[in-house]
Amino acid sequence: MEIVIANESHFKYAQIICDTIADSAKVRGTGIAKRTPEYILKKLENGNAVIALDGDTFAGFCYIEVWGHEKYVANSGLIVHPDYRAKGLAKKIKKKIFDLSKEKFPKAKIFGITTGLAVMKINYELGYKPVTFSELTDDPQFWKGCQTCKNFDILTRTEQKMCLCTGMLHDPAATNGPKEKQQKKMNGKAFKRLKSIKESIFLKKKTKNI
Repeated sequence: MEIVIANESHFKYAQIICDTIADSAKVRGTGIAKRTPEYILKKLENGNAVIALDGDTFAGFCYIEVWGHEKYVANSGLIVHPDYRAKGLAKKIKKKIFDLSKEKFPKAKIFGITTGLAVMKINYELGYKPVTFSELTDDPQFWKGCQTCKNFDILTRTEQKMCLCTGMLHDPAATNGPKEKQQKKMNGKAFKRLKSIKESIFLKKKTKNI
């Protein structure tokens, strides 16, 4: 298995990347914004993506979005093909795109929104913390990307203050001093509470649909 920075040589994988994202959204029944092959091609072309390959077989993908004049970047579209799930690949892809983000945009705050508990855990281990949506970019183009999500009406009704997704943020300006260690401890407790709440919500939805 190889995880590399994507480029034009990976154009042939654009359609399967989009199909895998769409299929995952259907299975999970939660919000994953749709992406077109044209959109993915731009990410491959400018080197703002990583791709996991098993030989020539597509295994996983994630890309970078840049917002607010490079003040913020988002690691988005994390996907692992069903044939390669439950093998720790998502964590490796996330680490690769996280490192690429820090290398290309060293001063930017790195953020993401997700409904997936596994992704939240990976983000926390990388140094993200749960935050309110007000701490994320206010760039309207970012939130416009949520329009294809089935939960967009919730985001609209709350005036972009909350949704089923959880916002998480990594601030490179933070230090490694005692204050940050204390904050990390608090973040750990917050993550556990958040995990419990999310599991409760999904359990209620599942029970309701039975």
